[in-house]
Amino acid sequence: MRFIQTIRNIWTIEELRKRILVTLMLVLVYRLGCYVVLPGISPEDLDALSKFTNKSGLMQLLDMFSGGAFSQASIFALGIMPYITASIVIQLLGMVLPSFQKMQREGESGRQKLSQYTRYLTVLILLLQGPAYLVNLQVQVSAATGGAHMGFWTIAFLTVILAAGSMFIMWLGERITDRGIGNGISFIILVGIIARLPGALFYEFTSRLPGSTGSQGGLIMFVVEIILLFAVTVGAVLLVQGTRKVPVQYAKRIVGNRQYGGARQYIPLKVNAAGVMPIIFAQAIMFIPITLAGFGSSEGTSGFYAAFSDINGFWYNLVYFILIVAFTYFYTAITVRPTQMAEDMKRNNGFIPGVKPGKKTADYLDSIMSRITLPGSLFLGIVAILPAFARFFGISQNFAQFFGGTSLLILVGVVLDTLQQIESHLMMHHYDGLMKDGKIKGRTTGSAY
Repeated sequence: MRFIQTIRNIWTIEELRKRILVTLMLVLVYRLGCYVVLPGISPEDLDALSKFTNKSGLMQLLDMFSGGAFSQASIFALGIMPYITASIVIQLLGMVLPSFQKMQREGESGRQKLSQYTRYLTVLILLLQGPAYLVNLQVQVSAATGGAHMGFWTIAFLTVILAAGSMFIMWLGERITDRGIGNGISFIILVGIIARLPGALFYEFTSRLPGSTGSQGGLIMFVVEIILLFAVTVGAVLLVQGTRKVPVQYAKRIVGNRQYGGARQYIPLKVNAAGVMPIIFAQAIMFIPITLAGFGSSEGTSGFYAAFSDINGFWYNLVYFILIVAFTYFYTAITVRPTQMAEDMKRNNGFIPGVKPGKKTADYLDSIMSRITLPGSLFLGIVAILPAFARFFGISQNFAQFFGGTSLLILVGVVLDTLQQIESHLMMHHYDGLMKDGKIKGRTTGSAY
């Protein structure tokens, strides 16, 4: 069989084999750390936190990205999200501050400086999120068991442990990037998401068995859910890989006895050039009223807070959808620069057939990006709110999270990137790729967030 032969080929390549084994080892360390509980936390405390996580959309989302460490009150409870938040802030600063733009153009030295600033900002975010997590844990456990009082020094001590845990996860991600199969931070997030899938799938299956609570539709409904999940995943793959190719003709140049140019090439413009960033930005804004209302608990709230505390409600998802469409256009505009592309083509004696070089070319590329970004942004918004539709049809909250949103796009994007890395190693050693045509297309951004 082709699959078995491909596995043999992968194992034959010594460098690829070592990278895969190193990645698996580091992932095992990460998963074991997710079950190391903070000092002073009892099983009763964990049970109280688990119940709170199950009823809160915000807490459940954070628990998914941490691979269950959040609900386990683990030393890895804050996960990798503070680092991602810091990275996003540094990226935005690089778009608006000249000093950061200069560092981005300085090559390797500039990237090292930006990486250092990202680490400093990550520590600052951790020192703010750590006490908030611990105080919230204390409130929830006190409401359930009447205990778990933490003094100032206890909170300070546990905050240091939480910060060290998240920084260790960041270190693991960097080691996976350097010595593993690449995209370490994204791979850590992928592992956290996949770790929640078996439990969510098992719970959904058992809930559909005859005689169990919420068994409407029975196993037939469960099979329909799996088919729909497969269809949504295929749609997400098409969204990640979708491109519009623009032909570029290069003029002939003769230097000495050699001829340069004269060939026609294509510029692949992505339908979803913004990736998953619009969803992350929109979620950050939508979580503000949820946080103010009590981390997603709608008890004692009404009006505005009640509407935006219900992640399955109409108004929440409508505003969420609009924000995603708006942020898709915004992020595409600042990452895809038609003027720069037109200047590069003109500098290399290239032109789009039927379009004048310079400003006309920039306007033409901008119009194409505007047209293909619209369906891409609408589809991205639909994928983001699909979990709410899944909940509307009776799918459990845990399993519904895999029907769309950030988790599905990250899962699809990282898997495609990983397969592309493996395929490049196979092709380099003259083996057949994973696909018959040898063309697996990942994300051009190289980042899951």
